[in-house]
Amino acid sequence: MPKTTVRAAWPLPLLLLAAALLLGGCAPAAAGPVAVAVDAGVDSAAVPAATRPPVISTGVPPSPTPAPSATPTAPPALTASPTPLATATPIPSPSSRPSPTPDRDILCSQRLPGSDLLTIVTLTYGLSRDFEPRGLVPLDGYLPKEVTLGYPTQLRHVAVGPLVRMIADMQAAGLHPFIISGYRSYSAQAIARQKWFEEEPERAAILSAPAGFSEHQLGTVVDFGSPELPEVVGQEDIEFHTYFYKTSEGMWLAENAHKYGFTLSYPFEAFEITGFFYEPWHFRYVGVEMATHLHEAGISLTEHQLAEEPPPCIPDES
Repeated sequence: MPKTTVRAAWPLPLLLLAAALLLGGCAPAAAGPVAVAVDAGVDSAAVPAATRPPVISTGVPPSPTPAPSATPTAPPALTASPTPLATATPIPSPSSRPSPTPDRDILCSQRLPGSDLLTIVTLTYGLSRDFEPRGLVPLDGYLPKEVTLGYPTQLRHVAVGPLVRMIADMQAAGLHPFIISGYRSYSAQAIARQKWFEEEPERAAILSAPAGFSEHQLGTVVDFGSPELPEVVGQEDIEFHTYFYKTSEGMWLAENAHKYGFTLSYPFEAFEITGFFYEPWHFRYVGVEMATHLHEAGISLTEHQLAEEPPPCIPDES
C-alpha cells in the first residue's frame, strides 16, 4: 500500500507561513538554456522534503512516447463519496466564454481582470498585485480532510461544485486523490519565491513562478496529489513529481478531467508555447465546453488564447 506523508499539527501562525511556502511550485522555465528540467525541479534527483523547502516538483519530463511499464493498482473502492456540507449553496455554471475587458490598454502590472474563466496568465501577461478573484471559498467546507490534507486551501466558488463531483467520481472508482494547492495570492507567491532564492539561489527561477505570473492567483487552479507517487518515484516523502502522470489518479485526470471542466494547463511538449515545463498535476477550471474543446484538439489553453484572443494587456518593460 503506498505511503502518504504524515504532517504534524502546527500552531496556526506556522501553518499559514508553511502553506505560503508550501505552495510556491508551478514555476516557469529557466531564463537561460536548460537541457532537461521541470517547473519546480532541475535535476533528475528528487528533493527530500526534510532537507529543502516542502512541496517541490522534481524529476525529468518523460520522453515524447513514454508509457508506464505497468498500470498502478488502484486502491480498493470507497464505500462513500465526499459531499458538500449541507450549508453549502448551489454552485452556478457560468459560460466559459471571455467577456470584454478594458485591461488591453493598460500595463499588465495594473491588470485587474473580471470574473470570466479564460483570463490569460503567462510569463508575458501577468496580474496586478492588487488582483484577488471574487467568490473564494475554503475547500474544507466541501471536502473531507483526507482530500484537503488540512491545508487552508481556497478556490473560487464556481469551480468547487465540479471539483467535488470529480473527486467523488474518482473515489467511487477506487482512487484516492488529494489537493496540495489551490488559490495563491500575489503576496503568498512572492514569499514562496523569496524563500527559494534564499534556499536555492542558482535554481530559484525554475523552482517558483514570479509573483503575478502564476495561474494560481486566478483561484481556479488545483494541484493534485496521489498516494501512489512515493512508490512510483521511489521516494517516501515526495509530493510533486512529473511521474504523477504514471499514477492511477494522474491517468484518470488526464483522461477525464475535461468532462468536469478542468484542463491541464501545462502539457508535455508545450513548453515553447506556455513557457512552463510539464506539470501533469496542475489543472485549471475553464468550463466543460472549453475543456472538452482543448482535450479533443490536443492543445493547451494558452495556445488557444494566443491564437484566438487579442493581447489582454501591455507587458511591462523588463
